[in-house]
Amino acid sequence: MKAVITVVGVDRTGIIAAVSRIMAENEINIETINQVILAGIFNMVMIVDLANANIDITMLQSLLKEKGDELGVEIRAQNQEIFNAMHQVG
Repeated sequence: MKAVITVVGVDRTGIIAAVSRIMAENEINIETINQVILAGIFNMVMIVDLANANIDITMLQSLLKEKGDELGVEIRAQNQEIFNAMHQVG
């Protein structure tokens, strides 16, 4: 299963490192990462592969929410198939 991870909030040092650390600790492979800072607002999207993960999407969501609260940013994880279905045009 693949998931879309989104991070939005005021830029600060360590956001990418903190999210990447959670992925590495849980055997989740980062396939794509894109980030930009606009007027001090950090925005990142990751596509990750949970095929070999040692946790499920629900636990990942919990870990990311906790880390987001700690960093003062919003971090969300969604199943990529659901994300794609929700954002289709047409």
